[in-house]
Amino acid sequence: MSRLGPSLSARPFLRGPWAAPRGLRRVSVAGGLCQGPAGSGSAPAAGMEELLSRSVPPLPPYETKEKAPPPAELRSAEFVRYYRALEAGPPRAELLTRLARDFGVDHGRVAEFSAKVLQAREQQRELGALLQAEDRLRYYLSPQYRGLFQHLGRLEGGLRFLVELRGDLVEGLASKAVDGPHVKEMNGVLKNMLSEWFSTGFLNLERVTWQSPCEVLQKISDSEAVHPVRNWMDMKRRVGSYRRCYFFSHCAIPGEPLIVLHVALTSDISSNIQFLFSQAIVKEVPPLETEDTDKITTAIFYSISLTQQGLQGVELGTYLIKRVVKELQKELPQIKAFSTLSPIPGFTKWLVGLLSSQTKELERNELFTESEGQEISEITGDSTTETLKKVLNNNEWVRSEKLVKVLHSPLMRLCAWYLYGEKHRGYALNPVANFHLQNGSVMWRINWMADTSPRGIAASCGMMVNYRYFLEDTASNSAAYLGTKRIKASEQVLSLVSQFQQNSKL
Repeated sequence: MSRLGPSLSARPFLRGPWAAPRGLRRVSVAGGLCQGPAGSGSAPAAGMEELLSRSVPPLPPYETKEKAPPPAELRSAEFVRYYRALEAGPPRAELLTRLARDFGVDHGRVAEFSAKVLQAREQQRELGALLQAEDRLRYYLSPQYRGLFQHLGRLEGGLRFLVELRGDLVEGLASKAVDGPHVKEMNGVLKNMLSEWFSTGFLNLERVTWQSPCEVLQKISDSEAVHPVRNWMDMKRRVGSYRRCYFFSHCAIPGEPLIVLHVALTSDISSNIQFLFSQAIVKEVPPLETEDTDKITTAIFYSISLTQQGLQGVELGTYLIKRVVKELQKELPQIKAFSTLSPIPGFTKWLVGLLSSQTKELERNELFTESEGQEISEITGDSTTETLKKVLNNNEWVRSEKLVKVLHSPLMRLCAWYLYGEKHRGYALNPVANFHLQNGSVMWRINWMADTSPRGIAASCGMMVNYRYFLEDTASNSAAYLGTKRIKASEQVLSLVSQFQQNSKL
């Protein structure tokens, strides 16, 4: 399954799927038309400051916060039109930077009311006084631009715009087009606001079939981040017999896929993605035949893709899987096994990096046993680590049956260690593993040569992994992982980890 988000590149701000087409100087927002900034999309600094001063509502005094009139709707709409009329790149980056820097938290007020909270505690004043002091502090900890985001969210089409704007923020931070603590703070504030607005109560679960609107099918195809859709026939199979495709939409953005989950209905836990795509999913059943529910005992989640970069970090994937499980249990109560067939992004890169670090320290390889190293040397004609790195960086090695055979055992145990033993802040380093383990799954089985596509070989030496969901244990597994950072794994995975510890030295 995917990493729950489109990959980030070093490109300048790209227009999201909801943005106005490039080249249009007149843009429509909330039913109105407005001439965009002159020239090539840039705007004078003075004009930008004036726009922000008009658009960002001032934080009213604490005593009048309930009585402060909302800013005119036209001011918020003006900000949307202005922003969308700016060219992608430096003009948008400058506006976002100014918004974050000049309209954030009033640090003087925060210091003042922090002192009053401490004073109330030291003087042991009554609880009501302390709580009021804390409430004042909480109020002034809110950045001024938060008010703008709140009013934008109330506009017709405003929620779409905020997702688009955060997509620019996420991509800008990744590419360093925008940077600094103020911008990072604004990104976090907007992410938290979107998390509230896109909570499960506002989300609709929709199933995709071949009869779904063509534009929905096209968006599903375009957003597929794990296994690219080859053509319309491929898309038809992915929403046809023995398949299910679901997405979340928002009540304010009906029919727009936000996150998409693909499911295969099978008779066992799949171990090979090529078989899943090129053959009937249930053995001996033609791919377009009417489903025989007696042969369906397992649901395989094989792809999950976030379609909007602006929703990165917003908890949607976990809820989508849970909702789909309930939907499948209602439709097909005979399903007993729920599992993924997931990619292992980053394994090859991690392994090559490990080999590089060992090369600097010593000329012999300590990741492979002596007999494995000898066999590899006989096939490649060279025993150096550099040769092995070149082999792994070239997808052609899978054409050699001898290399595939000799690399089977060492790469399986190295992959097991990468998934189980390599950590980031105590949790699984691999993002896909971390996602499913947080959801309460079990690291079930590592599959050799499960994805022999060029992408699969390049990312994970062709391996994939099943994360299995035992529904009665997911809550306790999730709590154990989040609380104690303990990974629940099957005997196969633990055996491979043990082999790594015996045969490899790190």
